[in-house]
Amino acid sequence: MELEQRVADLERRLAALEGAHRAGPRLDAGDFWALNGLKEQLSELGAADGGVLYTGSVRLPTGEQYAWQTGALTEGLLEEDWTPVAESFAALGHPVRIRLLREILGGRRTAAELAELDEVGTTGQIYHHLRQLTGAGWLHTTGRGRYEVPPGRVVPLLVAVALARP
Repeated sequence: MELEQRVADLERRLAALEGAHRAGPRLDAGDFWALNGLKEQLSELGAADGGVLYTGSVRLPTGEQYAWQTGALTEGLLEEDWTPVAESFAALGHPVRIRLLREILGGRRTAAELAELDEVGTTGQIYHHLRQLTGAGWLHTTGRGRYEVPPGRVVPLLVAVALARP
């Protein structure tokens, strides 16, 4: 019975995700409700070059909930040195690391739990990937060999994954 319930839950979540991917969020009458709000804010700030905003409200399979948003002015983004972000992107650029992050968000939090997965490598390789993700700020340890995505990185990680999808 437990397996049947888990499969039913997974099918329900998959159907919801597939539906959200096709239509995108519609929280009011306009397709660009977030964009229009951003434009209004930018106008009040006198930011003629514009800006970007990303935000999210997330409940993970573990029950943890995160609500987060941040924005940046275009001028600041274009003027700053982008070199420091290369390490963060590089950490996400390996299929096993992306898989580990997904599994950690899903509730597998220890290296031992992650080592039980197929096609993630040896325990030594897993620790190597976990160190890379931790060094880039995508993970931190919570003690006793447990890992988690820091709360301020959950929504940005999901944004990065959503943007990179074909």
